[in-house]
Amino acid sequence: MWYQRVIQIFKIQDLRNKILFVLGIFAVFRIMANIPIPGINAENLKNFFDQFQMFGLLNMFTGGALDNLSIVMLGLGPYITAVIIFQLLTMIFPQLEKMYKEEGEAGRQKFNQYCRIATVPLAALQGYGMLTLFQRQGVIGGLSPTLLFTSILTIAAGALFLMWLGELISEKGIGNGVSLLIFAGIIADFPNNIRQMLVTWDPARLPSYLLFFAMALLIIAGVVLINEARRNIPVSYAKRVRGMKMYGGVSTYLPLNVNPAGVIPIIFALSIMLFPSMIANFLGGAGGTIGSIAQSIGAAFQNPWVHGILYFLLVCLFTYFYTAVTFDPKAIATNLQKMGGFIPGIRPGESTANFMYYILNRVLLIGALFLGTIAVAPSIVGGITGVMVFQFLIGGTALLIVVSVALETMRQIRAQLQMREYESF
Repeated sequence: MWYQRVIQIFKIQDLRNKILFVLGIFAVFRIMANIPIPGINAENLKNFFDQFQMFGLLNMFTGGALDNLSIVMLGLGPYITAVIIFQLLTMIFPQLEKMYKEEGEAGRQKFNQYCRIATVPLAALQGYGMLTLFQRQGVIGGLSPTLLFTSILTIAAGALFLMWLGELISEKGIGNGVSLLIFAGIIADFPNNIRQMLVTWDPARLPSYLLFFAMALLIIAGVVLINEARRNIPVSYAKRVRGMKMYGGVSTYLPLNVNPAGVIPIIFALSIMLFPSMIANFLGGAGGTIGSIAQSIGAAFQNPWVHGILYFLLVCLFTYFYTAVTFDPKAIATNLQKMGGFIPGIRPGESTANFMYYILNRVLLIGALFLGTIAVAPSIVGGITGVMVFQFLIGGTALLIVVSVALETMRQIRAQLQMREYESF
């Protein structure tokens, strides 16, 4: 039973300490998310988020840190953007790709260090843009150069601190730190969403609420199904005689996830989608031709159909891209050949790698279409019905991330439990 598994987890001191440490990190994150920068006009802030609903997505990932204008208002956005930029650069610069894929753990650490360094200017630039936009909208009062510099420094430091907290969680080995902090931000905002729904309850919208909850159940079931789905490739090992003993001669399989990229494509796509809207809103008050173009772009991104189509395409694209960066069939084929393994009916080496590419591309098509459909389905329903567009959009994306991260974290905790069972045996 599940409660017996929970008791077992807390009986193991090492695992209990890891979970308590992560919960402590969550508490620090929530405290920082409620420390605002000075000079905020609460009424203007509320009107701003009602007017620019796109920023609600960013606020969702920060757990309300943005609409509080807290010191961690940027969340993990600058770090995620830096990772996207450097992973795209691996496709342009062979030396960067070699460092990331072929130099092992040392190369990955160096790659991550570059991402951390790039986070600093990105956080400062994004912080400056957000503060300038909020000043133009009257959300905060005019800032002197000294106060503006101090605020940008504080906001950038908050983003870097969150990045550090995420890496501390990852080092504990019970989940991806960045995903877990985003998960914590979404969960922290759920009670407020429920309270808002109860306060603004309208019996006329009952069909919309029922449709929302039905979609939530379908999304949860679909995410569990796709995340747990595998395409097993049969693998056999040749018999080898060493001295008086025989090795190999067994058959097993190589599991390929239908969605090997997990929830990362959703996070990447949202990070990219937010930038055009932010820049358009930033330049909208400039006037002239630039201001007119920026206002047109901002209006286009507020259209649920335009947003939905771009969102779907980016999620599918990033599913293929992230899998190509993290999963290398050539390396797997080479390792299989070194260990005497082969896929029945396929030559070892290059033919095996080509066969795995063939299977992977077709499996990924299902995973990419699923992720894209789940991400935009709430927006499509909102566009058809004309009600609760933004709530539907957040509902689908949030549930997708929450369920995916919860499944992955449970899988890692279960693996640690099994490892300790083997050690005791």
